[in-house]
Amino acid sequence: MQKSRIALIAVIGLVFSSAVPAAFAAPSLQEIQIKVQTLEEEATSAAEGAQAARVQLDALTRTLNGIKQQAAAQGQTVEQLRKSLGSIAVSQYKSGGLSEGLELLFSSDPTLYLSAAGSLNAITRYKTVQLRRYAAATQRLNATTFTVNDKLALVKSTQARLTAKAAEATSKLAQAEKILAQLKQADRERLARLAAQQEDADQASSLALAKQANGVSGRAGLALKYGLTQIGDRYVFGAAGPTLWDCSGLTMRAYQSVGVSMPHSAAAQFNYGKKVSLKDLRAGDLVFFGRPISHVGIYLGGGRMVHAPRSGSRVKITEMMNGLGSKPLVGARRF
Repeated sequence: MQKSRIALIAVIGLVFSSAVPAAFAAPSLQEIQIKVQTLEEEATSAAEGAQAARVQLDALTRTLNGIKQQAAAQGQTVEQLRKSLGSIAVSQYKSGGLSEGLELLFSSDPTLYLSAAGSLNAITRYKTVQLRRYAAATQRLNATTFTVNDKLALVKSTQARLTAKAAEATSKLAQAEKILAQLKQADRERLARLAAQQEDADQASSLALAKQANGVSGRAGLALKYGLTQIGDRYVFGAAGPTLWDCSGLTMRAYQSVGVSMPHSAAAQFNYGKKVSLKDLRAGDLVFFGRPISHVGIYLGGGRMVHAPRSGSRVKITEMMNGLGSKPLVGARRF
C-alpha cells in the first residue's frame, strides 16, 4: 500500500514537472528584445502625438493672441462711443426741461430758429448714428469674447493632450528599461550587443541602398538626398537635427533645405503638399503611417524609404511593404 502511494506521488510529480515549467517558462532573450522594441515603438508613437499636440497648441495660441488683440481694440472703440453718448446725454440734461428745439421755437427771434433747425437735425442724426455704432461695436465685442473663451477651452484641452502624450512616451520607455533592469548583467550586455550589431548592419545596407538616389533630380531629389545624408544618426524624441532626429524632424528639415516650410509633426505634415496615390509613388514623396498618423518617412523607390524609426534606433533605409510594424501605410504627399 505504501509503495503504491509513493508511486502515485511520483507520477503526479512528473506530470506537474513537465506541465508547469512550460506554462510559466521565463521569456527568451529574443522575446524580451521584441517586447522592448514594441514598447520603444509605442513610446515613439506617443511622442509623435505630443509633437502634433504641440504644433496645434502653437497655432491655437497665435490665433488666441490675435483674437485677444482684436477684442482689446473693439473694447476701446466701445468705450469711446460710450463716452461720446454720455457727453450727448449730459448736454441734453443741462439744457433744462424744454428741449433745444422747443426753446428755439418759442424764441423771440424766429430767424434764430430757422438757422438752427438744420443743426438740430444734424445733431439728432449724429445721436442716431452713434447709438447704432455703439450697438454694433458692442455686439462685435461680445462675439469676439465668446470666440476668445472657445479658443481658451481648446488651448487647455490641447495642453492636456500634450502633457498626456509626453507622459505616455516617458512611461513606455520606463517600462522597457524596467524589463531590461530585471535581466542578469550578462543578458543585458548580450542584448545590447545584438541591438548594436543589427543597427550596424542596417547602416551598412542603408548606405549601399542610398546610391539609388543618384538619379533623382529636382526639389524632391534634393530633399531625399538630405535625408540620406543623415543615415546613422540617432533617434531622439522631438529632435530636428543636426545630428539627432525624430521622424517628422527629419522630413521637416529635408524639405526646409529646398524651401518648403512644414511643421514638426507627421500628422500636421500630412496636410501639406499634394495628395498622391500609393500606386503612383515617386522618390522624394513623403509617406505616412498609422491611424492616427504617427510616423513619416521619405520614399526612396523600390518599396523602400529613409526615416528615423524609433527610440533606440538610427536613421536608416527600410522596406515599407504595406506598413511599418503595427502601423499601416495610409497616404503620401508630393511637394
